[in-house]
Amino acid sequence: MTFKWKFAAAAATAMSLLAGSAFAQEMTLKLGHLANEENPWHLASVKFGEELSALTDGRIAVEVFPNESLGKEIDLINGMQLGTVDMTITGESLQNWAPKAALLAVPYAFKTIEDMDAFASGDVGQQIKDQIIEKVQIRPIAYFARGARDLTSNRPITSPADLNGLKMRVPNVPLFVDVWKALGANPGPMAFSEVFTSLQNGTIEAQENPLALIRSASFYEVQSHVNLTDHVRSWIYLTIAESTWNKLSEDDQAAVMEAAARAQAYERELFNESLAADRAFLEEKGMTFVEVDAAAFQAAAKDAVLANVNDEIKPIVEGLFSN
Repeated sequence: MTFKWKFAAAAATAMSLLAGSAFAQEMTLKLGHLANEENPWHLASVKFGEELSALTDGRIAVEVFPNESLGKEIDLINGMQLGTVDMTITGESLQNWAPKAALLAVPYAFKTIEDMDAFASGDVGQQIKDQIIEKVQIRPIAYFARGARDLTSNRPITSPADLNGLKMRVPNVPLFVDVWKALGANPGPMAFSEVFTSLQNGTIEAQENPLALIRSASFYEVQSHVNLTDHVRSWIYLTIAESTWNKLSEDDQAAVMEAAARAQAYERELFNESLAADRAFLEEKGMTFVEVDAAAFQAAAKDAVLANVNDEIKPIVEGLFSN
């Protein structure tokens, strides 16, 4: 974490509490999320509050609650539906209500982050947002990128053939389990808190996560290679409760959307900085980064992915795999 980020993180929480206090404040929006104070999502949330306060002459303030201090993700969504919470950051969990939200995290759906951006901001992305508004009664107003998930191991893996029964940890998500089985690995769900020790004692040989988590969990101490499978590229929404949105005037709704657009651009800047910093850090710790045959991985995963997605989004996923 650079000094710039640490300073920003320290100032950010204070600003989130003070935004609008010097003016005739009319409304305070409560924004809860799961990330910590140094995470780009938190810093972007605070940026949103600062921009919205400025755009409304301090009439609307935003109070940001990181670290699940206002509640866990599903609790916050329920609170927004009940009118007790104004905003949160959420993603594919919304598929519990809006099936198209499953498209936020489909393995091998996007080859590059540019492909993901085009999709998220395009026609299907709008369909996803419309369904979330209709079915969940919360409104996506911006989206933040998430680091692509990569496979760590103690040997280079460049194609599915190299997996050959590799014992690896995956989250308790049936889609993830089935995809890695189809690729030739031997995946098993495991609590994240158990992964480091299990890698250390050889219970498992590999795991998959974004670079930021590989770094923060110190997996570089027990794994030598980062295989750039980039098997899940995904995004997550900054959202506002529809009940809160409907209380705003048209001018204030426009201010919310402008503040959200600025926050999204700021988050992407921080996100790109973090990717470069995390890779440099892991390389300094001795990890070797391995380019993989992405097309071979995608082809081997296709049937398992399609078998796990619901019928409503299956044609869309088929189209993504054909690109």
